[in-house]
Amino acid sequence: MKITRLTTYVVPPRWLFLKIDTDEGISGWGEPVVEGRARTVAAAVDELADYLIGKDPRHIEDHWTVLYRGGFYRGGAIHMSALAGIDQALWDIKGKALGVPVAELLGGRVRDRIRVYSWIGGDRPADTANAARAAVARGFSAIKLNASEELQFVDSHAKVDAVLASVGAVRDAVGGEIGIGVDFHGRVHKPMAKILIKELEPFRPMFIEEPVLSEHYEALKELAPLSCAPIALGERLYSRWDFKRILAEGYVDIIQPDASHAGGITETRKIASMAEAYDVALALHCPLGPIALATCLQLDGVCYNAFIQEQSLGIHYNEGNDLLDYLSSPEVFHYQDGFVAIPDGPGLGIQVNEDYVIERARSGHRWRNPIWRHADGSVAEW
Repeated sequence: MKITRLTTYVVPPRWLFLKIDTDEGISGWGEPVVEGRARTVAAAVDELADYLIGKDPRHIEDHWTVLYRGGFYRGGAIHMSALAGIDQALWDIKGKALGVPVAELLGGRVRDRIRVYSWIGGDRPADTANAARAAVARGFSAIKLNASEELQFVDSHAKVDAVLASVGAVRDAVGGEIGIGVDFHGRVHKPMAKILIKELEPFRPMFIEEPVLSEHYEALKELAPLSCAPIALGERLYSRWDFKRILAEGYVDIIQPDASHAGGITETRKIASMAEAYDVALALHCPLGPIALATCLQLDGVCYNAFIQEQSLGIHYNEGNDLLDYLSSPEVFHYQDGFVAIPDGPGLGIQVNEDYVIERARSGHRWRNPIWRHADGSVAEW
């Protein structure tokens, strides 16, 4: 079997899909994307394709190693996301060729389903309680929300009160048994994070995500002792070498690599195993499309320390198209009682509706994240 072609499709709402074809008629799908940089990643895939054409797609570990180590400059969001989508598609091909799901190739499942959470929109406090009630009414037992609007290095107590009002309204709306992930989204600098982490403790967060940006990980030794809430981090880390220092410091309780950013199935599995050795939980980041979610679920099926999965069904980013639109059989993502089943079809376990992908790629997208500014005119973290 030989690889004959790699084709990328920029599709709404903000995704990039990849199809890898072979000379035996077996194709695999991946989702290599950096949100807001889809075409840049597509160009990186095209550059990496030069090595892959004519190669046997089943030699996944060797291809990953060459595509990572074969370039003098390596790592980072663009390179690792391009590599991630390629890796996903190669695993999809191998599973289809053998007639088994990827999880079977990775040693077999340790679970049949995994708990999922719903992302509720609202960067301002007013609508979060209603959004939380609606998510619980749809069957979710856990939700996640952005904690705050933009925050200066040192900001007002009014901003802190707004965060507490928002999270408190959600807790009041859903009761004590629903998990609430509070995402600081890298918007909060260390001085304000000290205050917020402590003040949020009475609401019993399921976790606090990105209390500071990953590049400020050294601040976690000051922040983690301020609350018993678990600290989650990792969506902006791209390899086992990025996670190595985070895990060694010992202040992170949950890691959140993204299998469409962190080198795909091959690398994310290794990151998860590293975390398990440190008794750190896994909650894969995935506010993306159906191929990315299918990838995450195959990993969740084999990673013992996975405990919950992010997914984008109904997320406020999904304007024009939603998670299930690009699948021939959307029922493969079987949601029930706050869980989703691990797909058991061959490869990634999904069937992509290629005709619809091609149709929507004619529209494409140029999604960009918002640019926020503080009252003084300086740029704020989004």
